[in-house]
Amino acid sequence: MSPLDSFDHPLTGRYASPEMQRLFSTGHRYTTWRRMWLALAESERDLGLEIPAEAIEQMRANLEVTEDDLERVAEYEKRTRHDVMAHLEAFADHAPAARPVLHLGATSAFVGDNAELVITRDALDLVITRVLATIDAMARFAENWADEPTLGMTHFQPAQPTTVGKRATLWLHELLLDLERLRFERGRLKLRGAKGTTGTQATFLDLFGGDHAKVRELDRLVAEKVGFESCYPVTGQTYSRKVDAFVLDALSGVAQSSAKLATDIRLLARLKEVREPLASGQVGSSAMPYKANPMRSERVTALARWLMNMAANPAQTAASQWLERTLDDSANRRMALPEAFLTADAILRVVHNVIAGLQVFPAMVARNLNEELPLMASEAILMEGVQRGGDRQALHERLRVHARAAAQTVLAEGGANPFIELVADDPEVPLDRGELEALLEPKRFIGRAPEQVREFLAEHVRPILAEAGDLPEAKDLDV
Repeated sequence: MSPLDSFDHPLTGRYASPEMQRLFSTGHRYTTWRRMWLALAESERDLGLEIPAEAIEQMRANLEVTEDDLERVAEYEKRTRHDVMAHLEAFADHAPAARPVLHLGATSAFVGDNAELVITRDALDLVITRVLATIDAMARFAENWADEPTLGMTHFQPAQPTTVGKRATLWLHELLLDLERLRFERGRLKLRGAKGTTGTQATFLDLFGGDHAKVRELDRLVAEKVGFESCYPVTGQTYSRKVDAFVLDALSGVAQSSAKLATDIRLLARLKEVREPLASGQVGSSAMPYKANPMRSERVTALARWLMNMAANPAQTAASQWLERTLDDSANRRMALPEAFLTADAILRVVHNVIAGLQVFPAMVARNLNEELPLMASEAILMEGVQRGGDRQALHERLRVHARAAAQTVLAEGGANPFIELVADDPEVPLDRGELEALLEPKRFIGRAPEQVREFLAEHVRPILAEAGDLPEAKDLDV
């Protein structure tokens, strides 16, 4: 079939990184199968089974699956109708000395489940690196704009001012929560191990002449050889599918945080306060040449929606397993696990790219703030007026009347906010125009926002980044 006539998955064709694609590639998957067979044979030999050294050497020399191997596997599978047996035959062709002992005592889940756990572990490591790189870029942004007053928003309506950097710490904090969850799931991931057909290890017990200690040691050795500290203590034929549900739930968390910050950027772009990085020849609209749309942030929200919905699949799969094993998990997991990781990878690459190059326009930030600041200063005016001898209740009423009149001018007439002028002309308010304008200094209204930014970065972010070491630079994650 011509490439023109086949489906090209957007995750592999447009969005996910080569690094993440490689982890879930056909070649890497089946190479990991061979690594599992080698680990099993080596461990069985270490525990006294008669497995020739030549068999181990031949297996070790032929771990990498080639395109020729896949063609050979396809031919075998036409006959066997079983993918694992087809791969066994192909591996044995390269390692004939190992043919009598390949897959000894194992079931298909030994290679399939264990390989998936190895790949999941490595994919989590890559996602964690992506999150750390994004945290680093966002920390730099927050620090740069820690002192820049901006209009706060609740309900997307003007609220008490904050700073551009403080708002960024809200995005940053959610990513720290995601990092914590990802590390937790990575830390408790274990190998399925050598558990046999229904998890009882009966076949292995026979192989080792009823020696329970050796069977237990077999689990430990297999895990150690592929970089795990331990195996799940009990399984059926498969490891609990709740593990997949936990992992995808953590990835869904990344999607949630990313969608939230991307949505914020889209809103702020409409207010002309920020703009995504623009490539020199980037086109925003085929019809409207002036457009500079927040397309990358829109891509993030789209991909995040996909990932958040995908997280329901492993939950449903975990809930529908029958007794020691059922195969209705297989087709779903073949799609859900790789696509979830590829999507998370794609999201984080874009978020990192946007944050690392996010433009802020201080003049627009100040203009939007200043348009709303007079009304927000009403409480400060009230307090200052009382200190000058005014009656609190009477002043409150005068300010209320002027605020309503100012709102009418802005909303109904489209005029500039006249609140300060109205108050300055009111003889019952003991402050003149200059004194009133002095109360409108934006930094009077941002509280501890700059200090919060610096404290948060120093106490909660930089220690994590220092521990992480070198991280990918923005240019390395261009999208």
